[in-house]
Amino acid sequence: MDKEEIDRVFTPAARAALESFPIDTGDLALVSLSENVTFKVTDRRDGGAYVLRLHRPGYHTLAELDSEHAWIRALDDTGVEVPKPVAARDGRNYVPVTVAATGEQRFAGMARWTEGHLLSDVLAETGDQPTVESYFAQLGALTAAMHNQSSAWKPPPHFTRHHLDADGLMGDAPHWGPFWEHHLLSAAERDLLLDTRQRMHAWLARLGKEASGYSLIHSDMHPGNVLVDGERLTVIDFDDAGFGWHHYDIAVVLTYWQSKPDAAAIDRAFLDAYRAVRPLPEEALAAIRMFRLIRWMASIGWFHQRPELKRPSVFEERKAWVLEQCAALQRARLSAGVA
Repeated sequence: MDKEEIDRVFTPAARAALESFPIDTGDLALVSLSENVTFKVTDRRDGGAYVLRLHRPGYHTLAELDSEHAWIRALDDTGVEVPKPVAARDGRNYVPVTVAATGEQRFAGMARWTEGHLLSDVLAETGDQPTVESYFAQLGALTAAMHNQSSAWKPPPHFTRHHLDADGLMGDAPHWGPFWEHHLLSAAERDLLLDTRQRMHAWLARLGKEASGYSLIHSDMHPGNVLVDGERLTVIDFDDAGFGWHHYDIAVVLTYWQSKPDAAAIDRAFLDAYRAVRPLPEEALAAIRMFRLIRWMASIGWFHQRPELKRPSVFEERKAWVLEQCAALQRARLSAGVA
């Protein structure tokens, strides 16, 4: 869908939604179309900038979106940089709006605009190793601060978000889709993934769910979901946030850079900074290695659900690494005499 088509389909719905929010709408510009449709809005009264998101239908209920809103506000209260939510005139966090061109109904939410550049773009433009390490160290400290907040926070009554537990990650109907059904997998590759999924599910089911290691997590805090503005890092896009193991959050960041030659140094920078803010036992490192594999297995499911995305090189890289790791685990079990 090109920009002209996006404007035709979604801009009327965005303008209708904006009538419910306490601004005098001026400029309205499309920012992105991914799972959600995102616009930048200017208040003609004072020039203030806001972001309006039309959330994808069917992914979250209104109760789940309200819960996301509650956690973002709680993070903001503790000093974590996040987009500042803006309520509708009647106090609602989200308002329903119909996209006339498609007939679908979406929920619209608003936050104050955050200035900055995507950290992924900043990293792509620099070849300076100390700079890259510095950013990942900041991510380590930021991730630890979020885990400190979520493990100590008591959500309000009726708070509801999905769980990225054994079933949510490696169950029969995982949150990001049945990764073993991707059409580019051979029968042998599918069998290997199913075998690994079964064993990963059993391993996850044995992990504890104490708040010290299992609480609300962002679950998608790679550099493409972090804004840089000077020394400030702001976490955006809480669409996938839910209850899960802190190890998974860490794995999300580390897998982003793991194919680079300097990945080991980046891991150290992130983990050292994390540990300066929050304890991370040595035995947790082995679990993080397993969660790296789980992350990329889950991402194959995400690609399976998004066939319109034309990113074959990314998919093939992840598929190759996942299959290599699954095969290594299988060989290790066989050499140990484990069926």
